[in-house]
Amino acid sequence: MPILSQRDHRTPLSDFQRAKPRFEGERAAEAARDPAFTYSVVRPTAFFKSLGGQVEAVKKGNPYVMFGDGKLCACKPISEEDLASFIADCIFDQEKANKVLPIGGPGKALTPLEQGEMLFRLLGREPRFIKVPIQVMDGVIWVLDGLAKVFPGLEDAAEFGKIGRYYASESMLVLDPETGEYSDEKTPSYGKDTLEHFFEKVIREGMAGQELGEQTIF
Repeated sequence: MPILSQRDHRTPLSDFQRAKPRFEGERAAEAARDPAFTYSVVRPTAFFKSLGGQVEAVKKGNPYVMFGDGKLCACKPISEEDLASFIADCIFDQEKANKVLPIGGPGKALTPLEQGEMLFRLLGREPRFIKVPIQVMDGVIWVLDGLAKVFPGLEDAAEFGKIGRYYASESMLVLDPETGEYSDEKTPSYGKDTLEHFFEKVIREGMAGQELGEQTIF
């Protein structure tokens, strides 16, 4: 049974991040009790569409927005098609049974700065960036947490703010237990689709079918 999860967290901040290892641990315990039950926890680092939200704005002449110096985090994004192929492999490949399987797309890990530079290069324009201090997110979270105590309807917004802050500053790569740092080299690569080709397609065709809705910051 493939289980789509997310990569491990060095410092879990949200209820969702704390619940994830409990759920995965329960599946491992079930597999230990029942030899007929198998699972594969698949942890993609990032999806293409989660990185394409600024393509249209930059195409219209706006600057690319990022937190800090644009080097706070990195990821090895994977396409939905390549991820689906990897998940299908888990069903038939016994080597993937009862394991946690981090997976990224092809190529090296990319920082937000590198993603922005790639986008401007594809558009044939000089890079223009807006660098937002990460402390801005801390202030937003503090305000939302306080308001949520009075207005419970804001609890989801506060939780989303914590998740957004986390991914704005923490790399979506495998955590090396020996160094305690996120590692490009230890994050497996899979597939053939690249972020550059995805950006090219979005520049031509837009984000139709790839919309993030409310789950976006920029």
